[in-house]
Amino acid sequence: MENINALLATLIRRARAYSRLLWVRVMLMGLTAFVAMGTSQMVEAWMPDELAQTVTGKSADRLLQLIASAMLAVTIFSITVMVSVFQSSSAQWTPRVHRLIITDKTTQNTMAVFIGAYVYALLGIILRELGIYGDARAFVLFWMTVVVLVVIVVYLIRWVLHLQGFGQLLNTIRQVETVTQAKFNDRIATPCLGAQPLPETIPQDVRALPAWKTGYIAQVLPEALNAVAENHDVQLYLTAAIGAYVYAPDALVYVQGDVDDWDKLSQQIAEAIEISDVRNYEQDPGFGLKVMGEVGSKALSPGINDAGTALDVITRIGRILQTYEDEGTAEPDTLLERLYVPALDAADLVEAGFAGVARDGAGSFEVQECLQLTLGKLVTHSDAVMSDAARDFAAEALARGLATLTFEPDRERLIAAAAPCVRQAQKDAQ
Repeated sequence: MENINALLATLIRRARAYSRLLWVRVMLMGLTAFVAMGTSQMVEAWMPDELAQTVTGKSADRLLQLIASAMLAVTIFSITVMVSVFQSSSAQWTPRVHRLIITDKTTQNTMAVFIGAYVYALLGIILRELGIYGDARAFVLFWMTVVVLVVIVVYLIRWVLHLQGFGQLLNTIRQVETVTQAKFNDRIATPCLGAQPLPETIPQDVRALPAWKTGYIAQVLPEALNAVAENHDVQLYLTAAIGAYVYAPDALVYVQGDVDDWDKLSQQIAEAIEISDVRNYEQDPGFGLKVMGEVGSKALSPGINDAGTALDVITRIGRILQTYEDEGTAEPDTLLERLYVPALDAADLVEAGFAGVARDGAGSFEVQECLQLTLGKLVTHSDAVMSDAARDFAAEALARGLATLTFEPDRERLIAAAAPCVRQAQKDAQ
């Protein structure tokens, strides 16, 4: 039963990943067009003759031709808009943000509907030319086409409204924050991906499984790994956190227990851990924080010089980090007892979000003040791990700001904005 549950959980994770791909949604809508045509043909056979003959085939032909011609033009236009937004977002903010825009649900669903409607119209025209849908019985085809037109109009209106903010800075930052917060909440709900936290000391009686390729830990299927461990009666210790960069010669997983078929175990572990050349948002809230920090850092560049965006980013990052909970002390509802996974590191999360803005905004009093105020709230966090990480980073940021700012009143105001413990640490360092 546990293996079945692990299989279902793994399939659900993979299905979610595929559902974010544009071509998958387009293909599903295309298949829906075929199903709609087949369904209308079956329903047509049950329609009374007097009702079926109330609509002529020419009426359906005009609608099908309208959809085919309009959807081709609209689809090309929409693709042009998408490419333009992707390129401008990468150039203006950060190349990492466009991968999130690509997975925008409204955009993907709209493109899928447009292409699906185009396929539906082409299929209807072909079936009409082949004589499968005759002139005498086109009632269902006509009204099915009317339904398709209604769906097109609804999604066209949604698309036009979506374009008003598509790719704009505020919406992009909000989108990154929403996704990052969602992934953060997922980790809080299932600490350490549902596994046990990795201990500080790995047992001695283990065998190392080296990384099979060099890259980032992009995704881990914990249920599958735990099932593999149960099947081989071993314990698995994953040494690298999601988002970490690993090198092929280095040990990635330690296996505790006697293994009869090492090659099979190694292959099954490799299938449950994805190593990629890029990071993604799926299980990596630290990556979302880093992308937000990059947006704020880019806004402080001389070519843009937008301190307001940096301030907005700092407060959003602080809002996300406020929800942090120490995974080392939390327990998931369903514990994967044979798997050990590194817990989220509070210091790494703070560094990922604030490091770029703190460095590039060292000479801006407004940025440094906002940074100290935000970190000051995190210093009072109920979780001691996050509190310590925020205090250490705030002290470092304060030292950097004081070393850069030359106007004495700004220096005094910056010190006043810092948390009391940070101010005391600054005095002790003098």
